[in-house]
Amino acid sequence: MTSQQRSITQSKDALLKSYQKRLKDDVGSILANFTEIVKLAKVEEDTQVARATQTEQEHHEMSVRAANIVRAGESLLKLVSDLKQFLILNDFLSVNDAITHNTNLFHMMMEDCDNKLMAIRDDMAAFLYEVEEDYYTCPFK
Repeated sequence: MTSQQRSITQSKDALLKSYQKRLKDDVGSILANFTEIVKLAKVEEDTQVARATQTEQEHHEMSVRAANIVRAGESLLKLVSDLKQFLILNDFLSVNDAITHNTNLFHMMMEDCDNKLMAIRDDMAAFLYEVEEDYYTCPFK
């Protein structure tokens, strides 16, 4: 294996590891923020802060955590898009298989068209022979 191939393989591995890290981070962020939102839903009776103030603070914290969940979800969508792009650009085996399949299909279509054209040519030659024979044997020339 050449050094260029090794570096390409290493860069692919590094990219896949970064995808895995992004996935774990984003899912962990969603889980942690959701857990904290559920904890905030619990009503505490004994507090030193006024009820309205605590409600506003919890509302703000829930809004921030919900925004964090949305950000992590968007990041996961971007990750899916990146994975699709990576697969499309780096899956040479399936691309080559598709090209080979299409090439074989088009060769079969070409042979079929050639055979049909040959049959049409033979039919036309036979009809032309009959017409020429009728023309040259016709007494009305």
